[in-house]
Amino acid sequence: MKIDVKIKLCGAGKVPTYATVGSAAVDLCAATKEKIILPPGERVLVPTGIAISPERQDVVAVVAARSGLAIKHGISLSNGIGVIDSDYRGEICVGLINNSNKDFTIEPSDRIAQLLFMPVYTANFIKAANLDETDRGAGGFGSTGIKG
Repeated sequence: MKIDVKIKLCGAGKVPTYATVGSAAVDLCAATKEKIILPPGERVLVPTGIAISPERQDVVAVVAARSGLAIKHGISLSNGIGVIDSDYRGEICVGLINNSNKDFTIEPSDRIAQLLFMPVYTANFIKAANLDETDRGAGGFGSTGIKG
């Protein structure tokens, strides 16, 4: 499934592309003129140099971490995931955190995150005194154990 997305380049931004025919997301690159040193435990907001306008309002652009950065270097999104609402028109920036024990260097144009598009369902909340019963009930936070 495809969606048309208008893109505005800001500063050093470039149009993202899909790396392979099976890629679910495009890489977002650091649109900086100078390298950024990210010390252990610190956070930084990195501009991507792009702003978008999806053709539809029932989609969301989701910013996700790059698995290689997370596993090899301890670099992840500071907010877990980023939600780019369909009506947001500002530059997309990525909050990164260094979970490792050494400095990490972000060079200009480095791939820092991924962007994918997903459908959105909005909820019609209905007040209820009781909810339907299930086998699980209110069990959570490991109530089903960890053994497979």
